[in-house]
Amino acid sequence: MDLKLDGKRALIAGGSMGIGKAVAGLLAEEGAHVAIVGRDEARARAVAEDIAARHRVTAIASPCDTGQDASVSAMGRDVADRLGGIDIVVNCAAEPAGQARPPSTSELDHAYLDRHMNVKVMGYLRVAQAAMPHMVRQGWGRIISVSGTGMYRPGDTTGAIRNAGVVAMSKNLAHDLAGTGVTTSVVHPGMTRTEKVDAMLQARAEAAGHGFEDELDLLAKATLNGVLPDAMDMARIIAFLASPLSSAINGEVITATGGRPGVITY
Repeated sequence: MDLKLDGKRALIAGGSMGIGKAVAGLLAEEGAHVAIVGRDEARARAVAEDIAARHRVTAIASPCDTGQDASVSAMGRDVADRLGGIDIVVNCAAEPAGQARPPSTSELDHAYLDRHMNVKVMGYLRVAQAAMPHMVRQGWGRIISVSGTGMYRPGDTTGAIRNAGVVAMSKNLAHDLAGTGVTTSVVHPGMTRTEKVDAMLQARAEAAGHGFEDELDLLAKATLNGVLPDAMDMARIIAFLASPLSSAINGEVITATGGRPGVITY
């Protein structure tokens, strides 16, 4: 399928690792020019250089701390100037869930919650706000935010609050942008294989005294598909949502877990 992304200009916040890196590579493969945005400038530049070498597109790195207003504003100007505009925003810049036991509600430190909300919810909003004027002026744009299924289950208060906050923000943006040609959507990955997740699973396997494949198999069996999704599985979904072909989807949430058994979500 031709996703009609040739020549589009995409800003991927959190594009130097994991799902964001997979999205950047796939969008470039589809002909989009990409900006790799992240706090680690060297890593973002390495990803951009690799993409530019493999695809006939412009790929740039733009360092940014999405938790800081001034940093995001400067990054937005930099990306728009160097790519000639912004058509697509993919928000992935957040600490991944599941890396350690989350604090219970009674243990929750306010500074810990503030940090997660500032980076994931406010950070996503800052990036969207930096790109929206360009999208509105041209009458077309896509804003896709990667959140998580932690909002559907108790046990991680911070994860539930921050992920629900991303959904509420995206829905409100959809209403605010109605009629402009700019749409928003949220993707909720479940446990997804990335560099950090594989490292976490390796550590778990060693602590339990069994192999990495055994640990992976345990998680895969918890999905209806029997396979744990990886970053590229999420990238394919996001690439469709970033395309003009996704015009019927606006303000909606796509859950992508490999199939959660025993759950009905309304």
